[in-house]
Amino acid sequence: MDTIPILPTRRSPPPGKAPAGPPPRGFALFALGFRPFYLSGAVFAALAIAAWSAMLAGVSAAGPAPVMPAMFWHAHEMVFGFAATIVVGFLFTAGRAWTGQPTPTGAALAALFLLWLAGRVGMWVAPGTAAFVIEGAFLPLAALAFTRTLARAGNRRNYPLAMALWLLAVADIASLWLQARGHDAGAMLACRAGVALVTLFVVVIGGRVIPMFTTNAIPGFRLRQYRQVDRMVVPAAVLGLASGLLPLPEWLLAALSLLAAVVLAGRVAGWRSHAVGNRPILWVLHLAYAWLPVALLLQALGALGLVMAGLATHAFTVGVLGVAIIAMITRTALGHTGRMLVAGRAETAAYWLVATAAVLRVFGPMIWPAGYLHWMWGAGACWVAGFGLYALTYAPRLARPRVDGKPG
Repeated sequence: MDTIPILPTRRSPPPGKAPAGPPPRGFALFALGFRPFYLSGAVFAALAIAAWSAMLAGVSAAGPAPVMPAMFWHAHEMVFGFAATIVVGFLFTAGRAWTGQPTPTGAALAALFLLWLAGRVGMWVAPGTAAFVIEGAFLPLAALAFTRTLARAGNRRNYPLAMALWLLAVADIASLWLQARGHDAGAMLACRAGVALVTLFVVVIGGRVIPMFTTNAIPGFRLRQYRQVDRMVVPAAVLGLASGLLPLPEWLLAALSLLAAVVLAGRVAGWRSHAVGNRPILWVLHLAYAWLPVALLLQALGALGLVMAGLATHAFTVGVLGVAIIAMITRTALGHTGRMLVAGRAETAAYWLVATAAVLRVFGPMIWPAGYLHWMWGAGACWVAGFGLYALTYAPRLARPRVDGKPG
């Protein structure tokens, strides 16, 4: 994963200066991959957690078809129906920038979107063989399209990202296959493998772009990047994430997780996130990355029985992935729709809501274990509000052409 997407990094002009002239008209939802998948992913994130919160409240009609365990539906859909979908939209958009080659647009992109949508509906109302086939086809087709883009350009440096997308597809299919055959534990393990793969995207891509975005936006900002620490980050993260999936002795799981937490904490400390100041579009990226050592530390403590099982999982999913996703789908959507890289009130509110959801979900049960469900409902409400606000704010932006008249 050597080459990382270089998104717009120009210093943002003062707020309020829109492009001259009326904005272009037309329908552009399928003009580039980020548009349908960011919007649909955000809408689905809000709807899925609203449904899950209702299930936890005992609303029987809120659950999926009875043949599928509600816990598996929740885990699978948040990993493969939400997070992986955002990854696809991101890679389709970045892939074109890296290679100068087209990624799916127009009818091809619309067909992939409809396949994704059919998978979501099928997993809810009729999760049988047909639904599993439809759902299992989306990620392999997306991975094939992305791989072909890289291959046409001879862009071998980004082949590891294509491989990661293929591995996500394998994890998705494995989870469906195992669940259909009654191997519930194996199916959940495949979902956790999906979490680890998407987390690795955050480790690598965030590690390259967050320092760049910060120094470009703040003149004279100095951060410390320790070469030895940076060399250890990816191997340590891989060991830490893999240890959570393997049947290791508790002491070894704790040791590998703690090692990864210390290495990532060293990187975060060098970035001097506290000096970013009141720049929401930056501090939210730093916050997402700071959740990595926290999640790995909780994984170590969980292995030793010192904290509740499941807290580390949600530190990864809500803390790392949730905050990183809301950060990137605002920043990249602003840049790729021709807008200024400035977080307005809606974006800032969405950041705070998703960040609050992570704190409530992870630390709430540690403070008051007896109120576990209340913490979950509070976190769910913040999550729904955060991604719902994104969807409402960005729907017209994503459906309309770029304000600067450029393609995409």
